[in-house]
Amino acid sequence: MNQEMRWDDLQLGGLGIYQDKRQFCFGVDAVLLADFCRIRPKERVLDLCAGNGIIPILLAGKTKAKHIMGLELSERNCELFRKSVERNQLSEKLSVCCGDIKDIKTVVSGAEFDVVSCNPPYMEAGSGLLNAEDEVTWARHEVMCTLSDVLDAAAWSVKSGGRVCMIHRPHRMEDLLVGMRQRKLEPKRFRAVYPKPGKKASMILVEALRGGNPGMDVLPPLYIYDESGCYTREIDEIYGRVKE
Repeated sequence: MNQEMRWDDLQLGGLGIYQDKRQFCFGVDAVLLADFCRIRPKERVLDLCAGNGIIPILLAGKTKAKHIMGLELSERNCELFRKSVERNQLSEKLSVCCGDIKDIKTVVSGAEFDVVSCNPPYMEAGSGLLNAEDEVTWARHEVMCTLSDVLDAAAWSVKSGGRVCMIHRPHRMEDLLVGMRQRKLEPKRFRAVYPKPGKKASMILVEALRGGNPGMDVLPPLYIYDESGCYTREIDEIYGRVKE
């Protein structure tokens, strides 16, 4: 293993993940999205913008999905993802596809998956100084794909009656909810994530139903820290740090 690559224990049944310190390493948003996704036994799942595979690996450990595919553009991230799949002995349950979501129709069949998840780039391409050749920039900014591209790919890939689960920033909420409805992905579950009580929301979680009727369930707020600055019990439970 080179000095830039490390193996991180996910505290989930012995599973771990390879990460490259020079690349974009996963954060709490990926962990929260994996927890938010409702995956039934034997369902097929597609994770868009999969990065180094954190969400597929977490879903493999947390659910009884039949198969989970991760679609990622970066060849380096795909290499890390494959190494993690091999070391975790998950080759029968996880697959890695290195490709562009803008070419989704050549990558997967239409209406193929029961659930599509995505932790997309949050920032619009025009915000800040960007290096289009930098893969960390790809992960944070809409350089290689836009929110519209992500929603198009999700709408193409998910079955009728299937779910699309995403995490995003609050300032993109209107774009996300309107974009979903325009593609017959009806928002059904919504949850806002706050750093701590009294602060503004920092993330939003949304589940949409392909072909669903209007009507959205707004879940209680999720706080990362309590007023004393400690992780909340719910966050500890999501990370598997609570022992009954």
